[in-house]
Amino acid sequence: METIGKKKGLAGSSLKMIAIITMFIDHTAAVILERMLYGQGLSPETMNLYIVYMVMRLIGRLGFPIFCFLLIEGFCYTRNVKKYALRLFLFALISEVPFDLGFIGNTFYWQYQNVFFTLFIGLLVLMGFRFAEEKTEWGKPFLIVFDFLVLAAGMYAADWLMTDYGGMGVLAIAAMYLFRKNRVLEAGIGCTVLTMMSLNEITAFFVLIPIHKYNGKRGWNLKWVFYVFYPLHILLLYLIAYAMGLGNIMLR
Repeated sequence: METIGKKKGLAGSSLKMIAIITMFIDHTAAVILERMLYGQGLSPETMNLYIVYMVMRLIGRLGFPIFCFLLIEGFCYTRNVKKYALRLFLFALISEVPFDLGFIGNTFYWQYQNVFFTLFIGLLVLMGFRFAEEKTEWGKPFLIVFDFLVLAAGMYAADWLMTDYGGMGVLAIAAMYLFRKNRVLEAGIGCTVLTMMSLNEITAFFVLIPIHKYNGKRGWNLKWVFYVFYPLHILLLYLIAYAMGLGNIMLR
């Protein structure tokens, strides 16, 4: 628990740390344990390893909806949304080689892109929504059509680029933004969308607990932590897998 001034609860930095920790657990399973399972095959002898793998992946489902929530918070309160978008895009490019090594086993793999691209596209959709909101002269029917087209374009772009979470990830961001006045409902809507994509996302609903405790404060200045940690930890996990003799195992 953090106390910021007289307001108790979890600050944004605490939510970010929860997301980072659960993401790290998830990626450890995906980069190392999955390679071990590929190498040994599923058998009674590897069943315990498979159970550990599945539990870690289910824990990891908490990360993405928290990052979506923080993305929306950042969009609503940042002073320069264009710099925010540029930062996401820059680290999407930086993260791609570590991501491909970690999750595929190849330096370049064009059929699967890292989650920064999903967040970047989601942010562009929110920028489109805001653009429409500021057009007070537009009628409501036209605004609805415009928002629908912006969202459809964003979902199509994510699916076409084959980003992590794809079009449904962009839809989750957009849906959460529309329900942002109620944080618990916002998170619940996002988790519902993700669960529609895959039932494996069902554990994402546990994020409702920390988000309910969110106090609206930034907390520690961890602005660059996620950006740097994302490619760095994936590369580190791949190097560990490589040292274990698992680096040459292709996961896709």
